[in-house]
Order: sequence, then structure tokens, then C-alpha cells
Amino acid sequence: MMDQIQCAIVAEGLTKSFPGVRAVDALSFDVRPGEIFGLVGPDGAGKTTTLRMLAGIMPPDAGRATVAGFDVVRDPESAKHALSYMPQRFGLYEDLTVEENIRFYADLFGVKKAEREARSIQLLEAAGMSEFRKRLAGKLSGGMKQKLGLVCALIHRPKVILLDEPTTGVDPVSRRDFWRILYELVADGVAILTSTAYLDEAERCHRVALMHQGKLLFCDTPANLKAGLGKGVLSVTASDPRPLRCQLEHAEGISSLVQTGDGVHVVVDDAARRIPEFEALLKSAHVAFDAIQQVAPTIEDLFVDAVEGGAPHHA
Repeated sequence: MMDQIQCAIVAEGLTKSFPGVRAVDALSFDVRPGEIFGLVGPDGAGKTTTLRMLAGIMPPDAGRATVAGFDVVRDPESAKHALSYMPQRFGLYEDLTVEENIRFYADLFGVKKAEREARSIQLLEAAGMSEFRKRLAGKLSGGMKQKLGLVCALIHRPKVILLDEPTTGVDPVSRRDFWRILYELVADGVAILTSTAYLDEAERCHRVALMHQGKLLFCDTPANLKAGLGKGVLSVTASDPRPLRCQLEHAEGISSLVQTGDGVHVVVDDAARRIPEFEALLKSAHVAFDAIQQVAPTIEDLFVDAVEGGAPHHA
């Protein structure tokens, strides 16, 4: 872990339990200035609980954390002007216009009028929302509401941004705009911690922490994580992937399997050996397929193999 002075966020052994479940289990990681760090995992992985602890609105049962140099466990109030936390349901006022919502949050953080005007023009342009300044927030689409939430969260120029699944349910164009804004922020040295259940979004982050049931599985760059899988990934394509899955999920040498739109991805012990074996298996079972080829692993392949995989079936 980097020196805490160089880190925008440091979490050390964060732990939080609720009745019957340990939501976050001894979680440790750091986030650097000018970095997008992704907390990646399915619902129930502990992402929201982690963000709420780092935002200083939920105390951990154990562990410590600093955000922008402030101890958010001992002194959460001091950190609040250096960070922005955008929960899944950001508190927009639907009976206020876009412009009025921005003004409200600017006043909340003590942003002066001249700075607010210049900053809102810049952010609304980046979000593709300049022409909607007078529109009621309640009349915006879901994607535009999320972008307005981000604009409001950024109006006071925070050093650290905590985003809880900000693109869930957002249309592709708005998602693209959202990520473009994030990349512009990191160019200015802002640290961004974002959570997502979309494993493809992990590829957009500088580093990712893969979480499952409150525990940290892996933490590294997407490229290093995929390179470290240590197994082969085969893509088996077919017009109907369901028979493929039924036939292959218990085949020898497979540690995990993911169904895709046009087939299945299987993580195997030895790609060169398994390709001809699987071809023969599918042909003998009269299961139609188009091709079997080795492909580069994805974050989804890595995550599913870590959660569902294990020792491969022995030959």
C-alpha cells in the first residue's frame, strides 16, 4: 500500500456487520489522486456499505479509513468538504430546474456565485446538458438525472468522489458522457472511487477491486488481473448457446463457464488440449456449434472463475 500522504483514499481492515451477515470483511485498499478505482461485484458484495463508511455516514465495526487526508472514522465532518458522495438515489429535487438544483448544492458547499456560474457552464457542457438548464429535474430521463447528480456532486471541486453504481439503468449515450466526465476529472488529479455491478465497466478503471460477499478477491489493473488468470479461455459460438452449456458445463478440464449472447466462454486448464476434445464431445452429442477458439480473458471470466471455479475436473 502506498504512503498514506500520497493516497487520496486509504482503507485498512474495514469491517461492517448487520444481523446475520458480515457485509464488509477486513477490506483494505488505497486510491491515488488522478485514478479511477472500481469496486466491482454483484449485489450483496459489500460495495454500498464500503462507500457509506468512506463517506463518513456509517461507522465501521473495525478498521480505519482516511479520505483526502482526513480520518473519516474519528472525524467524518472534516472530510465532507473535500469529498462528494453520490449514492444510488442521489437527492435531486424534481420540482426544481436543472439550474436550481445546481444552485442548491453550490450554496450547500459555500460556492460563490461567480465560481458556481463558471463551473456549472463547464460541467453542463461536458454532460451534454447545456440546453436543459431550465428543465425541471423531474422531467429528465434516467440517464440525464444521473448526469445532473454528478454535476451537482462536482460543483464544489471535491478532491475525492465516491460514486455508488452511477450508471445502473443508464442509457448507452448517457453512460458514455458520464465516463467522459470522469476521465476529464482524473486529468485534474481528482481521485474517483466508483462501484459497479457491470463487469465490463471494470475495463474502464485504472485499477479494480473485485469483491464477493464482503471480501476482496483481487485488486490490480484490469490488464494485470487478466494476465494473472493462469488459465485458458475458450469461446464456443453457436446460434443456440443453451445446448452448449448443458453439454460442456461438466466436461473435463473446465473450472468455470459463462453463457454469452452467441455461445459460452469456458475457463480451462489447457486450451490447446481441450479444443479438439470439446469439438469431439459436441459432435458426438450432435450439439451444433460454429467454432471453438481461444480468446483473451475478460474481467467477467476472471470474476466468475474466482467465485464459481476451483480445481478443474480431472482428465
